[in-house]
Amino acid sequence: MAKQFDRITDDQKAFVEAQHMFFTGTAAPDGRVNVSPKGQDALRILSPNRVVWLNLTGSGNETAGHLLEHPRMTLMWCSFERRPLIYRMYGTARTIHRGDTDWDGLYALFPDHPGARQVYDMAVEMTQTSCGYAVPFMDFAGDRDTLTRWTEDRKGRDGGLPAYWAEKNMQTIDGRPTGFPQDLTRAPRPEEAG
Repeated sequence: MAKQFDRITDDQKAFVEAQHMFFTGTAAPDGRVNVSPKGQDALRILSPNRVVWLNLTGSGNETAGHLLEHPRMTLMWCSFERRPLIYRMYGTARTIHRGDTDWDGLYALFPDHPGARQVYDMAVEMTQTSCGYAVPFMDFAGDRDTLTRWTEDRKGRDGGLPAYWAEKNMQTIDGRPTGFPQDLTRAPRPEEAG
């Protein structure tokens, strides 16, 4: 039976911190709904009603575009191990880009990652637990290093990543703007490098 809460409890916080992945869901007032899996060490619970998570470079940028139009967000975790549980957080979120006032302080909460693109700051209005009885058992084999290698080796900090952001991250798949800053999509000038 589902139960709702007005905050993240200590037990829920411990559950979230033990998980290896979560899902995020957002939607504009119309168009496609986006559900995206997130891994790595990318989420911090700052208080019973505040969560921040680090968004790494991807082939799309749906979350940022959706939040420009409607700030609602849902985060979800499933237990694939012994305890059957599905856990959701509901709330509103804002996007913080590199160069924004809050970027340095929030980004410092996470391991440095060359593909860091945004931090999302979510005000949690409600949480919900449900049984998870139909979620299968799965073993965690480890984090993938593919994205880290891709951003370091192929795109790097030498201009390739900004060009990728310019090509892939400026609009949603519905053609809406994502709010990604134009100045982050230009390659550094030689005097700025190193």
